[in-house]
Amino acid sequence: MSMVEIQHLSVNYGTLRAVKSISFQIPKGGIFGFIGPNGAGKSSTIKVLATLQEPSAGVAKIDGVNVSQFPHVVRSQVGYVPDFFGVYEDLTVREYLYFFAAAFRLDRDKRDVVVRDVLVLTDLTDKQESQVDSLSRGMKQRLSMARVLLHDPQVLLLDEPASGLDPRARIEMRELLKELKRMGKTILISSHILQELAHLCTHIGIIEAGQMVAQGSVSDIMQHLGAMRMVHVQVTGTSNGCGAVELLKAIPGVVSVRDDTDRLAVHIREEIVEAEDLLIAMHERGIRVRMFQPEALDMETAFMKLTQGKVA
Repeated sequence: MSMVEIQHLSVNYGTLRAVKSISFQIPKGGIFGFIGPNGAGKSSTIKVLATLQEPSAGVAKIDGVNVSQFPHVVRSQVGYVPDFFGVYEDLTVREYLYFFAAAFRLDRDKRDVVVRDVLVLTDLTDKQESQVDSLSRGMKQRLSMARVLLHDPQVLLLDEPASGLDPRARIEMRELLKELKRMGKTILISSHILQELAHLCTHIGIIEAGQMVAQGSVSDIMQHLGAMRMVHVQVTGTSNGCGAVELLKAIPGVVSVRDDTDRLAVHIREEIVEAEDLLIAMHERGIRVRMFQPEALDMETAFMKLTQGKVA
């Protein structure tokens, strides 16, 4: 079942066509990575789903409900985190969340439990009495996530949630998203941090100049492009007297093998041999494997091949 469905969506600002008849679906519990340069149409699309922007053409649905026809119904199902994290700086973290709990019309007798739970989920319990304006950027973004989780939405719309974060804060945000995925949330996330999306997302869509240039699972897109995956291996010898490098090079689908002192870097084409099949082939050829570590698929390669740097 599709939790998010967009059919031939277009968004115009006067004569500017920001989004040009794009279509995609996100299944319930899926994470959809929305990739594209600035001006590609990502934020405009997300604003339509958040009921903040009327589409010029096409249909957008959340859990089967038309976004334009029933915006009040949709708003109870979505949590929207924009690319700019505006917060009320004269409040403490706890006061900020209680304010929005009231805005979301949560029952008074439930607010204490809900606020406590979202503080735990976003790891802000120790900061609940801190002034919002004293928080780091990473903590402010986690607070924004806590805010949109108060009414327990089924769909999260996240516009560049890791923008401007330091490495530790990005890791913390990634772990939070993984936990939300385990909770069954359906998530649309736009980001320029392509490699992180490869780890998180079940599907991706690459948009440029308002048009969707590719979409599908990460592996489907990489196979379509013929992109390579690198596998790092450590071997302890072979049983047939031949060198491991020569044996690896003879396996169909292996493009190259590089000796990196303590390991071998093996480039493969996954449309010919997947990483799991490579490991089987190594065992069959008598290669004794100590370590076998495939790298994440190279999303940046896919992005550069599929886009040309155009904006709408």
